[in-house]
Amino acid sequence: MGNRGMEDLIPLINKLQDAFSSIGQSCNLDLPQIAVVGGQSAGKSSVLENFVGRDFLPRGSGIVTRRPLILQLVNSKAEYAEFLHCKGRKFVDFEEVRQEIEAETERLTGSNKGISPIPINLRVYSPNVLNLTLIDLPGMTKVAVGDQPLDIEHQIRDMLLQFITKESCLILAVTPANTDLANSDALKIAKEVDPQGMRTIGVITKLDLMDEGTDAQDILENKLLPLRRGYIGVVNRSQKDIDGKKDIRAALAAERKFFLSHPAYRHIAERMGTPHLQKTLNQQLTNHIRDTLPGLRSKLQSQQLSLEKEVEEFKNFRPDDPARKTKALLQMVQQFGVDFEKCIEGSGDQVDTSNLSGGAKINRIFHERFPFELVKMEFDEKELRKEISYAIKNIHGVRTGLFTPDLAFEAIVKKQLIKLKEPCLKCIDLVIQELINTVRQCTNKLNSYPRLREETERIVTTYIRERDSKTKDQVLLLIDIELSYINTNHEDFIGFANAQQRTAANITKKRVMPNQVIRRGWLTINISIMKGGSKDYWFVLTAESLSWYKDEEEKEKKYMLPLDNLKLRDVEKGFMSSKHVFAIFNTEQSPRMKTRWFLATRCPWTHSWNGRWRLYATLWTLTSALSTSPSGTSCPRPSCTS
Repeated sequence: MGNRGMEDLIPLINKLQDAFSSIGQSCNLDLPQIAVVGGQSAGKSSVLENFVGRDFLPRGSGIVTRRPLILQLVNSKAEYAEFLHCKGRKFVDFEEVRQEIEAETERLTGSNKGISPIPINLRVYSPNVLNLTLIDLPGMTKVAVGDQPLDIEHQIRDMLLQFITKESCLILAVTPANTDLANSDALKIAKEVDPQGMRTIGVITKLDLMDEGTDAQDILENKLLPLRRGYIGVVNRSQKDIDGKKDIRAALAAERKFFLSHPAYRHIAERMGTPHLQKTLNQQLTNHIRDTLPGLRSKLQSQQLSLEKEVEEFKNFRPDDPARKTKALLQMVQQFGVDFEKCIEGSGDQVDTSNLSGGAKINRIFHERFPFELVKMEFDEKELRKEISYAIKNIHGVRTGLFTPDLAFEAIVKKQLIKLKEPCLKCIDLVIQELINTVRQCTNKLNSYPRLREETERIVTTYIRERDSKTKDQVLLLIDIELSYINTNHEDFIGFANAQQRTAANITKKRVMPNQVIRRGWLTINISIMKGGSKDYWFVLTAESLSWYKDEEEKEKKYMLPLDNLKLRDVEKGFMSSKHVFAIFNTEQSPRMKTRWFLATRCPWTHSWNGRWRLYATLWTLTSALSTSPSGTSCPRPSCTS
């Protein structure tokens, strides 16, 4: 009968489980328990029925267990079953137990193979059982069938993790022997929450269905994938035996014979089989309860002290005391204000990771929805140009204007600014609606007081509506202020003043440095035939002067011509010419001033082989009747003498 000195521990935990199930919460206490996990058709239901010695669990294809079943086994002289949701009714016929499990499952999950995490509590009294509590969980599946949701696999997984993640829960991992142990769904999920294998008990089923010549000896001897609590092998009834109503006692006898006669298991037969598994679970659950009892006791004591303190505060409480009513009312109203502020500021204790709410939605309205509404404003450039044209003509009237009138500019700009009113007012409406939604969300805690909630919502919503009209007036006032005076001297305004500044800046950037060399090359000066013809010199042209040297080393300077009041200009090449020409000319129009011309050309043949510039210059004097513009001269262009 297990550990007799501790045999009352399991019934005590059962009472706590029933109490928590009745009130619908666990009071933050994780009770010691054993959770049964495994894939579909792994044999979980058959193992539990062998414990009880009766057929009482639903059978069929697909997901049969769709709600957690808390099975409490109590050793007793009489044999019957009780459901927590059917208090006072004893089930003697276990076929009715099966029907009640199916009916209770469909009450919450319907008939579409859906699942629910709300457990069913079943207590079985029998002389053939040991005190034991097991939680039968839905079998893990991969593919949704029928009307099941597509994420059924993740739903089942999340449900299993709710139970087996707790350190107070032992894991009974059921795996069929005719599949590879490395692919076991039960051991895989157990290893995620119990990587050291300290809380996992392995159960290997269907040992009689393994291929001939194979066995699970290494697994059962805890050599292949070792667990701290080891593995136990069982042989359940086949589907044929179940359909033929084979007695469970005969099945247990056949299981005993299988282990004693099998050459791979006979040496460990005493540690195999359903009776040994039941005894082992009884002992390990009892020891587990004993180990966790001190921590459970300290938690209960601390919660008891906290409850006693609250009870002491309300010991002399009178419901009709107006002072207490006022205090309670103020506390609830203040709590509403705190919740509303946290929701807007985003400083709440719980952060919603699935949806935006409160201040986050208002932020999105300002930074996403409002700019989108501005961009969405209709703007027809063709129509705008037509409006500008009509405005200018209407303002000029019968006169023909030379400059664009300011009134036309202001009329067009004001018409565009007025279009901002609609998006601004729409933004305010969206923010107001979100504030009202936040108020309704924060008043959910006042559901116990419907009239208080209704009045709170009404008062706060009315105040928000009042601020709505004032906010719109303020926004419209701001737009009217912008319409009343258009500041064209603002740095953001791309107008004449700013354009003039930018032009001056560009001129400054383009201004050539005084000593910057503009061009270098060879200079051929045509002198009269009487003085020796033409000579070649190396020239350097800067912004201030034109100098020429004896050779390109620039050591012996022959002459420097200051470029005072002279300017450099590139001359367009002729139709049939490929030479690049530039001219230096005088800007003074005085008759007394002489105009000097320097025609610079680049010889295409010379350029092709050495890339040098040659400057061919002709010096002559023009009369004052000639224009100073280079385009108005007919001076002869020197030929290239490369």
